[in-house]
Amino acid sequence: MSTPPAETPADKPAGHPAPELFTWEFATDPYPAYAWLREHAPVHRAKLPSGVEAWLVTRYADARQALADQRLSKNPAHHDEPAHAKGKTGIPGERKAELMTHLLNIDPPDHTRLRRLVSKAFTPRRVAEFAPRVQELTDRLIDGFAAKGSADLIHEFAFPLPIYAICDLLGVPEEDQDDFRDWAGMMIRHGGGPRGGVARSVKKMRGYLAELIHRKRLDPGDDLISGLIKASDHGEHLTENEAAAMAFILLFAGFETTVNLVGNGVYALLRNPGQRERLQASLAAGERGLLETGVEELLRYDGPVELATWRYAMEPLTIGGQEIPAGDPVLVVLAAADRDPARFDAPDTLDLARRDNQHLGYGHGIHYCIGAPLARLEGQIALATLLTRLPDLRLGADPDELRWRGGLIMRGLRTLPVEFAPVVK
Repeated sequence: MSTPPAETPADKPAGHPAPELFTWEFATDPYPAYAWLREHAPVHRAKLPSGVEAWLVTRYADARQALADQRLSKNPAHHDEPAHAKGKTGIPGERKAELMTHLLNIDPPDHTRLRRLVSKAFTPRRVAEFAPRVQELTDRLIDGFAAKGSADLIHEFAFPLPIYAICDLLGVPEEDQDDFRDWAGMMIRHGGGPRGGVARSVKKMRGYLAELIHRKRLDPGDDLISGLIKASDHGEHLTENEAAAMAFILLFAGFETTVNLVGNGVYALLRNPGQRERLQASLAAGERGLLETGVEELLRYDGPVELATWRYAMEPLTIGGQEIPAGDPVLVVLAAADRDPARFDAPDTLDLARRDNQHLGYGHGIHYCIGAPLARLEGQIALATLLTRLPDLRLGADPDELRWRGGLIMRGLRTLPVEFAPVVK
């Protein structure tokens, strides 16, 4: 199959060279490059760090269309991949660990069946009932560093909070949760660590989940894995592989997004003191409205997911006037779409009270994030509690010293040093 060149004349207007993508400098602030792409090459064929070439969709209207376009498959079987690209799409290690049959990798009708089954176990009621536990975990983590007067908010707060929360929700026993924290730590470092290390962690997690699912079949509890096992639709049940893959992706997608929502959110608030003070005043008055719209704005402004997960053209199609050959990968750049001035007023300005905010931070269409209510709950509780308990929170390092994790899909800080007046109970 013939494919277009990586650069076309339209990609490089005279006097406007295309910005370099996926460098460390780009990771620090990708938004100027995305603004260039939106204007000059809104559907842009780029060579990724892995060597795979994919189309980047950067305008809001095109992104929203692509996210809901069922001609773009989630199944990697539709990737017309050359030999050098084998295994370089998706989550490292999931193919070898037989963890491919989850919601991010399948299409209808299997996607419809599995999502319906999972939805029965992952209800809004279950999420709402989980709020006291999230609050308890949040307070416990803050208690761990409040007396020091300083902390790394990523490693001491934003990272462990969703790990322990999702482990509780899935039904991972407390004595095993630190193992999950270690495996997740390797996965979240995948941008800067050896790919083989990630694959080993995924394999260990797969083995553990298989054993846990077997135990839950014999002795079910009131947890999400037990719910997945018991869930049925017209007599259909999840297979063992499907249950393991589903638990894996709920853990994987359910922790890293929240790590970045909290980390990026706190960082944005500290860089925008007027907005932060406004939110603190609202919280002090016992109001919730600004917190709720504020979390949505933080998801839009510098959200946890930079690019939506992989899609593959099942047939030739056109996005934003650009022809996409069958078999080509397509990556929707959520971070670019959510700062599109054609959709959002003053898109580069953080406005916690923004009302017209149909951001794409959790996707759109049938693959809209099933865990979004839990992530929102965790984000709201984490930010409100931090700003209330540590009212003078401030950055503990120059912003130029901070480093963002490498990687394609997620956007998050490696560390976030903060300082505050020590709180002694």
